[in-house]
Order: sequence, then structure tokens, then C-alpha cells
Amino acid sequence: MEIRFFPVNSIQSNILQIAVIFTIYNGQMVFVKNNGRNGWEMPGGHREKGEDINITASRELCEETGASKFFIKPLCDYSVTSCDNTGYGRLFYAEVFEKEKINDSEVEELKLFTKVPVNLMFSEVQGALLNKVFTLIDTNGLNYE
Repeated sequence: MEIRFFPVNSIQSNILQIAVIFTIYNGQMVFVKNNGRNGWEMPGGHREKGEDINITASRELCEETGASKFFIKPLCDYSVTSCDNTGYGRLFYAEVFEKEKINDSEVEELKLFTKVPVNLMFSEVQGALLNKVFTLIDTNGLNYE
């Protein structure tokens, strides 16, 4: 598997398929557990037909975390190549200030963490995305606490 990172808008918007959102709420990292899965994931999801990937990110953040007041910004675009197939996505950073009930029947549980959970779904991809977030936070001075 190969994971590559690119500046925002380096990849044509029409081929971006997934929005992944590194999310902070009350100074802690937000991870969700989807129905039928045994690990934690950053909020995110697939883009709907005709939807801008930035709208996808805001929609998924609201659906999966219940965010009602938040700040969100794109960090970078990325690609994942596995078995000669390549998928494209955009990685976001979000701070949630207010939240309501989760509006997504796919989310079984939401949990706040001070450290990255051990049992991540898609651990190779999510691990790389988290490392990229932490690098960008360190180099760009993003304060997430």
C-alpha cells in the first residue's frame, strides 16, 4: 500500500472520493465506531454525487459527531494505492464547539481520546493520516487543545 500527500487542490476535485476529518472536541480527539466494525475511525465518509468535497466534510462531521457549531479547514489531499487501485481523498481539521445528538444511524459510538486509540480501523491509512495531521500541527502551529 502506498499513501501519498499533496497540497490542497492539487488533485482534481471531481476525483476526490473521501473526506476524513481529524476532530477535536473539549480538547480531546474524536473517534467514532461504526456499526459492524470493531475499531475506531476519524469522522468522515464518501462524497455524494455532485457534492463538493468540502461540503462532504462538513456534512459528515455533523452527521457523525452531532457538531452544530464548528470550525473546519482542509489540510491536504491524499491518495491511497493498493492492488493497482488508487483512491483519492481530502484530510480536514475541525474543532467542534457545540454538538447535538448524532444524526447518523451508521455510528454506533462516539468517544473522546487524549491519545490515539490502539484499535484503529484501516490502521495503515488512518495511522498515516494521523501522522500527517500531527506533522502539520507541529509545523504550522495549529493548536488543537
